[in-house]
Amino acid sequence: MTTRTDRRALLPLGALAAGFSIAGAALAQQADAPAAKDSEAVMPAVRAKAAGEPKGNDSLRTTTTTIGKGKQALRDIPQSVTVVTEKLIEDRNLDTLKETLKNTGGVSFMAAEGGEEDIRLRGFSLQQSGDIFVDGMRDPAFYERDTFNYDRLELLRGSASMLFGRGSTGGAVNQVSKLPQLSDEHEVRTTLGNHAYRRITGDFNIQTGDESALRLNAMYTKADNNGSGSSIEKGGAAGAFRTGIGTSDEFTVSLFHLNNNNGMNYGLPWIRSTAGPTSTPSLNTLLPGLKPSAYFGAASDYNDGAASMGTLTHLHRFSNTVELRTSLRKGRFERDQHASTIRFAGTAGTLANPIANPAAVDLSNFGPSTVLNRGAQNKIQDFETTMLQSDLSAKFDALGVKHSVLAGVDFAKDEKTLYRATVPTGVNLNKGQVRVDGTELGNPWVDESQRVLSPMSGYDGHNWGVYAQDLVQVAPSWKVLGGVRYDSTKVDFRRISVADDTTSQTFKASEWSQRFGVLFQPNDLQSYYFSWGNSFNTSADLLVNGGSGNVDMAKLANTPPESSENLELGAKLDSESGRFTTRVALFRSTKKNERNLDEPSNDSFLLSGKRHATGFELDLTGRITPQWEVYGSYMWIPSAKVDKAASATFGNREGDRPGLTPRHSGTIWTTYQFTPQLRLGAGVNFRSKQAPADLAVSTTNPDDSRWEVPGWATVDLMGEYAFNDKMSLKVNVNNVADKYYADSLYRGHYIPGFGRLVQATLITKF
Repeated sequence: MTTRTDRRALLPLGALAAGFSIAGAALAQQADAPAAKDSEAVMPAVRAKAAGEPKGNDSLRTTTTTIGKGKQALRDIPQSVTVVTEKLIEDRNLDTLKETLKNTGGVSFMAAEGGEEDIRLRGFSLQQSGDIFVDGMRDPAFYERDTFNYDRLELLRGSASMLFGRGSTGGAVNQVSKLPQLSDEHEVRTTLGNHAYRRITGDFNIQTGDESALRLNAMYTKADNNGSGSSIEKGGAAGAFRTGIGTSDEFTVSLFHLNNNNGMNYGLPWIRSTAGPTSTPSLNTLLPGLKPSAYFGAASDYNDGAASMGTLTHLHRFSNTVELRTSLRKGRFERDQHASTIRFAGTAGTLANPIANPAAVDLSNFGPSTVLNRGAQNKIQDFETTMLQSDLSAKFDALGVKHSVLAGVDFAKDEKTLYRATVPTGVNLNKGQVRVDGTELGNPWVDESQRVLSPMSGYDGHNWGVYAQDLVQVAPSWKVLGGVRYDSTKVDFRRISVADDTTSQTFKASEWSQRFGVLFQPNDLQSYYFSWGNSFNTSADLLVNGGSGNVDMAKLANTPPESSENLELGAKLDSESGRFTTRVALFRSTKKNERNLDEPSNDSFLLSGKRHATGFELDLTGRITPQWEVYGSYMWIPSAKVDKAASATFGNREGDRPGLTPRHSGTIWTTYQFTPQLRLGAGVNFRSKQAPADLAVSTTNPDDSRWEVPGWATVDLMGEYAFNDKMSLKVNVNNVADKYYADSLYRGHYIPGFGRLVQATLITKF
């Protein structure tokens, strides 16, 4: 083990040594320069070029990103990046993170047992609690994120552990918050729609001085059903004060709070096409004849949660090309989910999962009188985090070439507690049964507050990482990128039994991550690149995200991290007018040692699985003409395969196409300004057929475990009329045909997507 570790350390240590040599040479050049005259000794205040830009982005296109640590030109990043701007979010009325991500190619969703939506990118996991960031800092808890404070959403595809540390196998998502600007601008949006949908947002930017400003954003949303079967009631507020804007020292203090008191649609069971003999396939499909708004959960089900964050940021500009950003964040997150697992009732009224008991219900005997059981699925947890992060970005000449250096260090302390909810003796919280036609056969409301909470598991985590990356211009048209990161993780787990016995275990891991790229930029309009990068997932993530089960904690703690790599060849091309950008990429993402249970004990893990995905991506953003604007994001994955099976009885088998990896996925959105007052838009979201992940393999009929969910496409329409430059009315009709489709997939159930939503928004600016 020592020899292997030493070999792995050679490349990172060499890269760090090279980086320090370059930095030393640059400082030496500055030291050898002639001394400044007395009159030149005091450097004037450094001014940021964008200090006075108005807030907001009135375009579907952008040329820069902050997801790569520090502000960078998209053409200088040798990896796939898709940016969803504030204008696209507002055009399509995207009010959640999930709906925004559906407007990017290659994204699918797994509806997990705990109610989380495990986001998949290129078929690889992108954890809600691990690979999502707010302003470049990890957003480590699961909650239903809202877009009211988004300036934009940035999606980096492929391995990214060199930038962000653990996770990032499929990629990373960065939520960019709205910042105060040096202007006085205010906007209020009031939206009314079907399903009693009501939403109001306010965005207020106040310039408080020559170099300071305050920005306040607020939101309240309520709907009885919202086309997805469950109700919504949420409110949020975000405030940021920024001073020293554009000077050598800029400070920002921000507060964020989001409160969710929503309903909970946990999903619906799959149904067999036919019962069939065990020797022939019987495929699963969606329940027929239902509307997207169909809901069979209990009236007392809910998914409450809260997210609170406070962030202090200091940006020091040494010059117009060198700056150091340091941020300290404290966050607290709460989640209280009480949901109903909907399954078919057998003839005796017992639970009958169609996978476990295929003879119970199929299309031949399914109808309005079919009885559904409501089980209980609860998840209650508290989470606290403290993060400190410092990032240096610098551009300088050294050793005869130009350098663009990014380097930084980050620390994080996490504390999480999960609770079990038990029913006291003598208390009946059975939610009863319901027919498909909506007839109640039991009690649709129970007093969830009677469940007794007690700690079930938890952990205390300590993580730190350090990274350095250099983009070197080795020739007029050629740039080479190299980067390395070192991470150290220590997690102390605890598992508490019903008898209040505590079992504890410590997990430790340290890993190197690397990134390499070559860019060819013959002119300002074209950028071609090749890149390689790797990533890792610690075995601790299983207990971090769950914390229960039969897995031996000691064996899990000794399981090494998973590893993956990404190869990519692509181009970013701008039109001569500078109004339109095309991005294309070929990629191959591979997980080399996928974790799987050690059968038959199922109490430990082996790193014996392997799978890959190879595909093509295309992004189109910008204006074809001054009046015609287009946004498109598409992914084609013709080749995806499990190269080595993760398990003989669970998950996909060797040779299978991995679940949640559709061949075709993406979106197209276009608007046209017909007159100065009238703008119309239309778009399509689509996913081709795909299989759920983690299918249970039938030992009696292996072919019965291979089944796919139908593909789908939904059409959205928009019309906006400007009465004047201060007031406009926008009408959206999303999912025009009221398409019924499976949006989030799991082996035992699926969650339908939103049905038809008709919403009118009055936009007032002052």
